[in-house]
Amino acid sequence: MTLHLFDTATRELRPFVPLDPDGRSVGIYICGLTTQGSPHIGHVRFAVAFDVLRRWLERGHGYDVTLVRNVTDIDDKILTKAADAGRPWWAWSYRHEQETSRALDLLGVLPATYEPRATGHVTEQVELVETLVERGHAYAAQDGSGDVYFDVRSWPDYGSLTRQRLEDMEPAGDADPRGKRDPRDFALWKGHKEGEPETASWPTPWGRGRPGWHLECSAMARKYLGDAFDIHGGGVDLRFPHHENEQAQSHAAGLGFTNFWLHNAWVTVKGAKMGKSLGNALAVTELTRTVRPLVLRFYLGAVHYRSVIEYAEGSLTEAAASVERVEGFLARALEELGVAAGDVVAQSRALPVEQAFPEAFRAALDDDVNVSEGLAVVFGAIREGNRALEGGGVRGDADPSDADPGDADGADGALRHTVLQVVAMLDVLGANPLDERWGGGPGADDHAGEVLAALVQDRLDARAQARADRDFATADAIRDQLTALGVVIEDTPAGARWALR
Repeated sequence: MTLHLFDTATRELRPFVPLDPDGRSVGIYICGLTTQGSPHIGHVRFAVAFDVLRRWLERGHGYDVTLVRNVTDIDDKILTKAADAGRPWWAWSYRHEQETSRALDLLGVLPATYEPRATGHVTEQVELVETLVERGHAYAAQDGSGDVYFDVRSWPDYGSLTRQRLEDMEPAGDADPRGKRDPRDFALWKGHKEGEPETASWPTPWGRGRPGWHLECSAMARKYLGDAFDIHGGGVDLRFPHHENEQAQSHAAGLGFTNFWLHNAWVTVKGAKMGKSLGNALAVTELTRTVRPLVLRFYLGAVHYRSVIEYAEGSLTEAAASVERVEGFLARALEELGVAAGDVVAQSRALPVEQAFPEAFRAALDDDVNVSEGLAVVFGAIREGNRALEGGGVRGDADPSDADPGDADGADGALRHTVLQVVAMLDVLGANPLDERWGGGPGADDHAGEVLAALVQDRLDARAQARADRDFATADAIRDQLTALGVVIEDTPAGARWALR
């Protein structure tokens, strides 16, 4: 089977063929979060969507995937919010970077191969600006501000990703228009402005300043994936201006950039994009106080990545019921077969692709990662498995000898193979209840531990904020409360650690 992906640039399904001459390595760059605040489920949907793609590329097709997810740790919003909170911008950014990492880990998102920060790649960004200036596609503002702009009229292909004419575009609102030749020119580099922290600027040929938002991704994608790579992904709201500008500056610099553009849709509430400004943001850490992380992961990953997820009251209840249905089947099957969850997971992961995944599941995932159709196959297999448990045998294309030649006779062999396939399919979706990260199997309920960890971390975050505000009385009170409950705190240069006595 051939994997087909919907390329936003061509607006069509295209067969996926890696750029790697050996056909085994795949490079993916996805735009991570700007660390201005705590992540909500609308923010992290992209990470779940591309986590499933990555898992299918690796498990379903055997590719060696390098996934780069950047951290925008400096921009206008970070500087503004940090100043409003009376915190150093870098401390504000790092705090929310850690919150984001915890949220993604809670949701079972595999760690990125590389997770570079914008502030760690200033040299590469300055070099890219210099290249664009030399090639006649960028210029320094004439007002002495230190700003450097991309000249959109110098690149005839500008607007091709989103299929817009330059004349129809709104002015770029990322810098003072007085220094621009055209109001749609966008900032590559932002000169240091009065009132901004000196630490938020670096020396360049144009004076001290900091990177523009679009510049960082082009520079970091090139560093970690080369001049051309396979897939660039992100939320649909990033198509313009962010991805349009990335593509323009990269191509204008002579880089091949990405072969496929993939964009995931929003999480909405009452038809509106989820966001703090709408007052409908649902923080991951808040939701997982009352909802199992596995359920939240299932909810965010159960819909095709290009389809909108409409959050409403009862949405997570439905997801919880689906997870419980899966867990119920696995619990009964493992008891019937007399096998351990860990052994089943190991056997499932050792199966060849053709035996691990039903043909219908492979067809669904190869059709632009159609998880909705894939889940239909999963629950179809569970229905067959329950039928076998009730003494009716298993129909379909399951062959017991494929799964375990040593135990392949009768209903037990068919049931075993169904279990292995269900586990394999859920592994790809990142929602396998038998995976150790979710507790290791049905009945191994570590939800209380997850809740405890979230509650303790919340108090530690409050203590850290109190200490930063020099409110040592509150900080000491929080420590005393935790100590009285048997929580031992150790302050380290990397932050507070805790353990139970």
